[in-house]
Amino acid sequence: MISAKSGNLLLVGFMGVGKSSLAKELAKSLKTICLDTDKIIENMEGKKIKRIFELKGEEYFRKLEQDIAFWLEKNVKNSVISTGGGFVAVENLKEIGKVVYLKSSFENIMKRIESHPNFKEKLAKRPLLQDRKKAKELFEKRGDIYKKSADITINIEKYKNRKEIIKEIMQFI
Repeated sequence: MISAKSGNLLLVGFMGVGKSSLAKELAKSLKTICLDTDKIIENMEGKKIKRIFELKGEEYFRKLEQDIAFWLEKNVKNSVISTGGGFVAVENLKEIGKVVYLKSSFENIMKRIESHPNFKEKLAKRPLLQDRKKAKELFEKRGDIYKKSADITINIEKYKNRKEIIKEIMQFI
């Protein structure tokens, strides 16, 4: 399936870029399963990410991400994995699978979120997007990290729809 030892494909990129929705469609196309690191953490903790941040802070959340990364490396094969925006910083990212960076401008990501019918709820779920100025700084800081970690970078703004993005990823794998 995927040209990596594990057969896994990880989607990385800034929050709100569309990793989760694209991962579901990609997994369907590849006839495999889709995992979402944020959902795994929420299920593990029995709390939404926003609540984890409120109660235990970002440092605790990043430790959970690293724990999940080690678990994925050891236990998950032949899957499409959607990651949280900061997951790219885990120390064993490349050991989990091939990394696809979904790139977009900050403005396009915000437009995408704000055009969603339930955008206030979507925005409220993302603690690091509450302050737009800080969010933009984080976006700029993470851009190089995403680029350096990626096996392939896909600028999603070049495509009309998800099917075209999936086709591009399929050519890569």
